[in-house]
Order: sequence, then C-alpha cells, then structure tokens
Amino acid sequence: MKIKNQIKLSILTMPENVPLARVTVAAFASQLEFNLDELEDIKVAVSEAVTNCLVHGYSNDRNRTVNIVCSIYDNTLEIIVEDEGVGITDVSKALQPAFSTDPERMGLGFTFMQSFMDNLEVRSEISKGTRVTMTKRPQQDLAAAASEEN
Repeated sequence: MKIKNQIKLSILTMPENVPLARVTVAAFASQLEFNLDELEDIKVAVSEAVTNCLVHGYSNDRNRTVNIVCSIYDNTLEIIVEDEGVGITDVSKALQPAFSTDPERMGLGFTFMQSFMDNLEVRSEISKGTRVTMTKRPQQDLAAAASEEN
C-alpha cells in the first residue's frame, strides 16, 4: 500500500503530553471520514498506548521519549506508538483484561485499544521496548465495502 499522508511525533514522557498526542492524532485522522465517536475512540486508544509507555515502559521517567507515527493508506489509518523501555515479558498475558504490572492500575489499556480499533498488534523485546500498531477504517467505509461484497 502506498502512503497517502504521514506524520511523526516524538514527545517526552510527561503526563501533560498525553493530551497533545491524542489531539494531534485525532486531527490527523480527521482527514478520513471518521465520525465523532470514531475520533473519540482513536483518542482513547492513543491515550492508552502512550500512557502504557509512560507508566510501564519507562516507570514514569519524565525524560524519555515516545515516538508516534500516523499514516494514511487508502482509507485506513495506521498508528504506531513506540518506546525503548523495559519491554513486556509476556505479550499474550499483557493483552488479557485486568492484567497490569502496576497494582494501582486496572489493566484495561490493551482491552480498550482492541475494542476501539480494527486491529492491534503488540511487539515487545525485553530491555529494548514495545511497539504498538493500531489500524482503523471509518465505519461508513467498512459498511460500503460490506454492501459491495453482497
């Protein structure tokens, strides 16, 4: 697939940068025909992915970096959120609802990402970091594609 448009954003791991990431990605995503609910879903998924980097990847170290790359391919939005933190020991376990390495957290970040996005892929390597790739197509585009198949 050919990239139609792309942005790259690097933010310091400060909680005050999470809203910046979510709004920036939503503004970029609005180039596609997402409705307001879908844009809210995208914002939540980005918030969860970035917050995971801050809390779990970097243990709240405010001097690290999270990289976000958003691309539009045809009518598909791809969001990659990546850190160079501690990594995830067992990705399949981390994807389970209510799993968290922080007892103060509910462990629903990946669950939200999975439910709000069309696809979620998590790759991680211990001491090298984690890469979360999420994709989403506008629902009206999915509905049109389904009606064409029938």
